[in-house]
Amino acid sequence: MSLPMYLRLASQLAKGLTTHHTIEERYLFPMLAKRMDCFKDDEVHLKSHEAIHHGLDALNALIRKWSQDPTTYKPEEMRACLDSWREVLFNHLDQEVKDLSAENMKKHWTLEEFNRIPI
Repeated sequence: MSLPMYLRLASQLAKGLTTHHTIEERYLFPMLAKRMDCFKDDEVHLKSHEAIHHGLDALNALIRKWSQDPTTYKPEEMRACLDSWREVLFNHLDQEVKDLSAENMKKHWTLEEFNRIPI
């Protein structure tokens, strides 16, 4: 794979994560927070989003730098950037799977209520 193609894929990953988190933060989490404390503004999901976005900002800066001057690309630098927020990303995903599991959702919502959630 060429470097420009690789950087486009990395950029798409960053945009996809940003879009996903924006939808959660603006629409889904406020609705879930009405009954589920773990989705309130100061709880774990939004805090992990902040840390992930710091990593995404660093990734986007590197992508811009390497796109402008491909000779500066260093795979070790990419790896270090991704590793710097890997743990928070994977912990966040694990926590979302747990908090959004059917067993947990049943504690807070009836099936009829859940079906009315606009997702």
